[in-house]
Amino acid sequence: MRSLIIGIAGGSCSGKTTLAREIKDRLTGLTEVIQHDNYYVSRAGIPEEERKKINYDHPDALETALLVRHLKDLKAGKHVECPVYDFTVHERKSETRLLEPLPLILVDGILILQNAQLRRCFDYTVFVDAAADIRLKRRVQRDTRTRGRQPEDVIRQFYETVNPMHKQFVEPFKKYADVVVSDGKKEDVIDKIIRMVT
Repeated sequence: MRSLIIGIAGGSCSGKTTLAREIKDRLTGLTEVIQHDNYYVSRAGIPEEERKKINYDHPDALETALLVRHLKDLKAGKHVECPVYDFTVHERKSETRLLEPLPLILVDGILILQNAQLRRCFDYTVFVDAAADIRLKRRVQRDTRTRGRQPEDVIRQFYETVNPMHKQFVEPFKKYADVVVSDGKKEDVIDKIIRMVT
């Protein structure tokens, strides 16, 4: 059976990953989750201090062509080796993660609707909407807890790159989503996706 590929887009810390996790928990053993963030371009050879200055919210920061190739392979029933990204040092790890062509492939990322080739890989797309102040609060909590960042650095990055890129490359492409949901009203979408698979 061909894998069903669903894209889950939305701003940084809008609730995309939470939605993907809830779907996977309901479809245990049937779902593979891919995060676009793992496809950040390798910066090997660039000093860590320089890596910190890169605009990671611009489409050019991601190796989206590789993700497209991987999704095509999964749809063809092949296994793929997904890169694994380490946010604490802004670099890919040496190991990869084996992805299986399971019945449901969820792709989570802020920029997945911006790229036309990537959009064509999806059978269905969801945009998770959340206000900027909510996303900033969550981002500060996440980045200080799991990515070793200082609150002031997270806030500065949000206003210097995250939010401007959101306005340019995330929000305008919401129009390509099959459904737009708020973070707190996801049950109907989860139920619909489950029906698509089972």
